[in-house]
Amino acid sequence: METTKTGADVLFVLLGAVMVLAMHSGFAFLEVGTVRRKNQVNALVKILSDFAVSTVAYFFVGYGVAYGTGFLVGADVLVGKSGDAFAPLGYDLVKFFFLATFAAAIPAIVSGGIAERAKFNTQLMATAILVGLVYPTFEGMVWGGRFGFQDMMKATFGVAFHDFAGSVVVHAVGGWIGLAAVVLLGARLGRYRKNGKLVAIPPSNIPFLALGAWVLSVGWFGFNVMSAQAIADISGLVALNSLMAMVGGIIASLVVGRNDPGFVHNGALAGLVAVCAGSDVMHPIGALATGGIAGAMFVWLFNLCQTKWRIDDVLGVWALHGMCGVLGGIACGVFGQQALGGLGGVSLGAQIVGTLAGAAFGLAGGVAVYGGLKAWLGIRLDEEEEFAGADLSIHQIGAYPEDATTVHDDGLAMSVHSSNAARRA
Repeated sequence: METTKTGADVLFVLLGAVMVLAMHSGFAFLEVGTVRRKNQVNALVKILSDFAVSTVAYFFVGYGVAYGTGFLVGADVLVGKSGDAFAPLGYDLVKFFFLATFAAAIPAIVSGGIAERAKFNTQLMATAILVGLVYPTFEGMVWGGRFGFQDMMKATFGVAFHDFAGSVVVHAVGGWIGLAAVVLLGARLGRYRKNGKLVAIPPSNIPFLALGAWVLSVGWFGFNVMSAQAIADISGLVALNSLMAMVGGIIASLVVGRNDPGFVHNGALAGLVAVCAGSDVMHPIGALATGGIAGAMFVWLFNLCQTKWRIDDVLGVWALHGMCGVLGGIACGVFGQQALGGLGGVSLGAQIVGTLAGAAFGLAGGVAVYGGLKAWLGIRLDEEEEFAGADLSIHQIGAYPEDATTVHDDGLAMSVHSSNAARRA
């Protein structure tokens, strides 16, 4: 029976890992649909490459930072046949897979904010540092029981900081890292006129944007429900709360965003971001309220960033992940209370302190990583490369190659990129 239980847990966590892995295609298509046509290939390659670098960095460094466990032992030890450091049947290996997909969400979040003007190789370097050192440190503080953070919270508030599925650990940290990167990069060319007036850059492909949002929304039920990490701990409450928060975000963004399709689809994600922390302790009505607040807040903050503050956050990652993640951490301490129909066991004080710590940690980490890389190597494409688009400048091919050719008098077709290079020569 014990072997059967362990095998079921291995399969359960593996299915969760696969669902969250699929979410990364959602990140990719959400960005593809939002950026201009000349940057769509870059969005696809960037998300996939970031995932690969993230996995390697997390395997060799990050997981050890977060949980004090390394994988540089024999395979017999890894599958629990020798020693007692690892659970039988490779349970700890699928747990690593699951948590690695969470870690890789950090650069995927940042990617949406810095789209269309970030250097490719420098971003991969940032990914390695963020997933190898920055993110796992806070992950270890909250989920790994390391560095004395949760002990301090228990001593101060009587309970630990509660973040069931990562409103703060993943989303707030990633969103605040993204804010630092966006500010250090500066706005895209032509985004603002000399008088500061915003120049509209509409999404290039609403169907791709919608596809990305749908894939993320479906995968999110693996992100949240499978965060139990064991069959015995699975809860239908998490599933229903995720659903209620998602529809709350959709309805609120539909109203506040005046039927804008970009806001509606991102509103679903705003609700899901916000419910992660307390999805296991809230009443469904509390989850609905949390999602509704998140959806409206996303629309308001996105517009505020773009028009008033002139922060060119392309996909609104600070508003969506950074601030809705902050909302989720605090909402857990409100709607998780028994007085409001929740299961209890949470402290509003602990939630406020832990949430603010996550936001501050992410912002500081983002400034350190992107500020250091900016001073050392530069993090932005030059003006000519940005004007031509990241697809041609970095990958030498566009998403629609037939649109990027020029027929010369001699009958030869030359790509716009090659033609520009020839003129420079």
